[in-house]
Amino acid sequence: MPQSGSGTSCPHTEYAISERISRRQLVQALGATLALSVFSPGASLVQGASSAPVGSSTPSGETSSQVGPAASPTPGPTPPPTETETSAAAAQTTNVWAATTGGLSAAVADLPPRVYVPNELGGDIAVIDPASMQVVDRFWVGRTPHHVTPAHDLDRLYVNVMDSNRLVAIDPRSGRPVDSIPVAVPYNLYFTPDGTKAVVAAERFNRLDFYDPTTWQPIARLPIPGSGVDHLDFSADGSFLLVSCEFGGQVVKVDLDQLAVAGVLRVGGLPIDVKLAPDGTVFYVANQGRHGVSIVDPVAMQELAFLPTGRGAHGLALSRDTQVLFVSNRLAGTISVVDFAAWGVATSWLVGGSPDMLQVSPDGQQLWASGRFFGVVNVIDTNTGRLLYRIPTGGGPHGLTYFPQPGRYSIGHNGVYR
Repeated sequence: MPQSGSGTSCPHTEYAISERISRRQLVQALGATLALSVFSPGASLVQGASSAPVGSSTPSGETSSQVGPAASPTPGPTPPPTETETSAAAAQTTNVWAATTGGLSAAVADLPPRVYVPNELGGDIAVIDPASMQVVDRFWVGRTPHHVTPAHDLDRLYVNVMDSNRLVAIDPRSGRPVDSIPVAVPYNLYFTPDGTKAVVAAERFNRLDFYDPTTWQPIARLPIPGSGVDHLDFSADGSFLLVSCEFGGQVVKVDLDQLAVAGVLRVGGLPIDVKLAPDGTVFYVANQGRHGVSIVDPVAMQELAFLPTGRGAHGLALSRDTQVLFVSNRLAGTISVVDFAAWGVATSWLVGGSPDMLQVSPDGQQLWASGRFFGVVNVIDTNTGRLLYRIPTGGGPHGLTYFPQPGRYSIGHNGVYR
């Protein structure tokens, strides 16, 4: 999603002019601004960003500062009771993400682990070996690549190259591009849980485009009543999705049987990433303008609670045990840890480097975060919040994917599995 400013006058100015200047200009301007504010002398964020050449990594001996208490989560509102005792019991036993808590499937267990990082400004993919923490390959894909998306069957990776109007397919066995598929302005890419449809977030057109994921022939193009169609997630049964509209502050429900809009909720601010709770009853929506996370009831289409996390709340990722949700606060330079059971923030870690999109390592011990404004990828210890490595990758690193990962199949984005 476009680079946004703080909660003061900056975001209003930025989005007032967002249609007159390019996404690339926004990244460059805001990157320079944050570089001065975050890494200037006396700044409160983690210092010591690597100046090593691209392809090298810098281990960090720093322990990231903890923001807020760690002993117990910040109390959140009491979750509302379910409609019946039966549904309550079902919610307690359901875990939508259960398949992601174990090991790799046999289909991908022999693949070399790699982290693929799309550089929005450079138009290339930096490939990191997580064993050496080194960039081991690099290749050009086109103008403005945003996310690297695993295919539903885990057989390919697709780079969403928005301004080249294509998906670039990567063979994860060779780690190299093998195909180019024409698709209109693909900002983000998802797959319905049953694997029958690919869903492209055509942000520029405020539209969701549905494709046959085998032939890549269009099935339907659905206008969304919001501005800045961005990120989404699916219901537990796959009957609907919830998509964020960053510029207009809406969250929109789409019926996947009818391929029709089924509801609209205005949460305000700048809603970004979306994740379904493990029990399947509510969605968590990061909000970069309100600096926290909304908890949304998709049936009533109501915001049940709002959890302040930090300036520029942006990306979301579940822990390997699915007990907590990691939230990147891109403008604050922090990672917040949300306890699902408590509906509250357990702690926040000060890591610096404008954390954006997130991936958890297969063993759950590391959190990988693209540092959008600083041309780096940050690697963080998920037990302590300690910054382990800061790896230079290129200009504007965005939706990185760590592949392969546990899970039966991919539902898209930068590596979300069930």
